[in-house]
Amino acid sequence: MRYFIVDDDRASRAMITQIIEDSQLGTVIGEASNGQEAITQILVMQPDFVIIDLLMPILDGLATIEQLRENLYDGKFIMISQVINKEMVAQAYEKGIEFFIHKPINKVEVEMVLRKTEEQYRLKSSISAIRQSLSNFETPSIHHSKKSTRDHVLSILNDMGIIGEVGSEDITKIIELLMADKQKNTPLPPLKELYERVAGLTKTTPDEIIKESKSIEQRIRRTILAAMINLANLGLVDYTNSEFEYYAPRYFEFTEIRKLMNQIRNNEEKKVKINIKKFIQVLFADIVNKAN
Repeated sequence: MRYFIVDDDRASRAMITQIIEDSQLGTVIGEASNGQEAITQILVMQPDFVIIDLLMPILDGLATIEQLRENLYDGKFIMISQVINKEMVAQAYEKGIEFFIHKPINKVEVEMVLRKTEEQYRLKSSISAIRQSLSNFETPSIHHSKKSTRDHVLSILNDMGIIGEVGSEDITKIIELLMADKQKNTPLPPLKELYERVAGLTKTTPDEIIKESKSIEQRIRRTILAAMINLANLGLVDYTNSEFEYYAPRYFEFTEIRKLMNQIRNNEEKKVKINIKKFIQVLFADIVNKAN
């Protein structure tokens, strides 16, 4: 990854550069002490990520981001600041930042945030490349059609950072089945029945279906745990993160998310209760809303 750092504190710039290089997270291709000085360089260099301070002389972080967006820069922003003000944080997310890094700078936090943003960047790039490849085979009428159930599900799973988990395909198939059932106005079936129906898509004998349905349950359980861990990490970095605020209390038992945050903070073994039924029900409700 290619980074550009904008911060009026020379020591902070040096510290972030050292963390990036020591952790082999990428290359710092440039730096600036204020937004005005940074804009031209960023537009020319086109870094993947801009790490930018919120409060700076001449041109602050939010104004800098706004001007870069107006000039069609489409890279990612990570904001650093000593300010813990919910309104300012919300305003920053509205401008399109990915994460906050709090000052004073902590090596563990910086490394964790940058690894997480790099992972999301690569996932989104892969999805874009796949969609672009598929678009070459679409007719104009298909190209302009509404998003499919699968598109909506993958978008939500991507927000949670689990689109690459093996159980994400099982979850997608379950929601597709539920959306098909919705056309018949049938109630949500038990999870066991859903697992067996998904298993029946690839297996034929009763024994194979039972065995595969158990594997599906375990894959989904591991995938939901991965989502919980990702969101718990987001909450530790920034409790007001928009994805954390939306998904953590809706899709999961929030007490379990809080428990997981404490376990991660204390470097303890991760043991939490996983409510598959709630996850599927809420995901299905969200997809129904998006489809309408």
